[in-house]
Amino acid sequence: MVPTLLPVAALLLPLPPAPQGGDIPAFATKLPQIETGAPILQFNGKDLSGFYTYLKDTAYEDPEEVFTVVDGQIRISGERWGGITTEQEFENYHLIVEWRWGDETFAPRLDRSRDSGILLHCVGEDGAAGGQWMESIECQIIEGGCGDFILVGGAGKPTMSCKVRQEEDGQLYFDPVHGETVTRDSGRYNWWGRDPEWKDVLGYRGRRDVEAPAGEWNRMEVICDGGTITNIVNGYVVNVGTNSSLRKGKILLQSEGAELFCRKFEVRPLKQD
Repeated sequence: MVPTLLPVAALLLPLPPAPQGGDIPAFATKLPQIETGAPILQFNGKDLSGFYTYLKDTAYEDPEEVFTVVDGQIRISGERWGGITTEQEFENYHLIVEWRWGDETFAPRLDRSRDSGILLHCVGEDGAAGGQWMESIECQIIEGGCGDFILVGGAGKPTMSCKVRQEEDGQLYFDPVHGETVTRDSGRYNWWGRDPEWKDVLGYRGRRDVEAPAGEWNRMEVICDGGTITNIVNGYVVNVGTNSSLRKGKILLQSEGAELFCRKFEVRPLKQD
């Protein structure tokens, strides 16, 4: 198969309009140039071949069918905390996930922002993080915060650097132009456009969000290249981490209180120079 040469995004989805609250910064439109090979993992639209499930309360059993395949899509009910995890480990890859929110939410996040995430470079034991996830670097999926990085500790504490600015709220926002490099082993690096007035309420939308409204499809791409992780949401670079201490591992898609549908989950290896 002919390798794919991307400015990452032969997108199947149209780009959303520029946010009303401000222009897209120039750096967000400069997509990495990468060359990839044929997919080494693809959701087949029929079943969860290539993945396994893990839940906080029932481990490798899923008696309530939190994870199912419906109409060619993975449905994650969100009713129990856990995730679907790749059986393989990956390094130096381009991940493409197309997803949308469903209508259902569950306590304790019944009235809070819809929440999930993609855990990258998962290592160690299942459930080592909070009883349901793995030590990893999270590419966050949450209303208003898609593309944030969260450092998820397990037996160890992963570290990563990010060029950020610190706002009055004390939080760190990705800013490759005016920011300073910060290295952490816990906490969050917000994507560049996350609204400082963000509130943990159902249906939240910030003035600069590039995530599509609830119910509409999004395309999230993650490029893991050595110690660098680039998060791309609907064609815009939203966050870049460097010097990650984790560079290889499994990939996990979370169940975290909100119904989520996934129609594409694809991993392509990067062609190295």
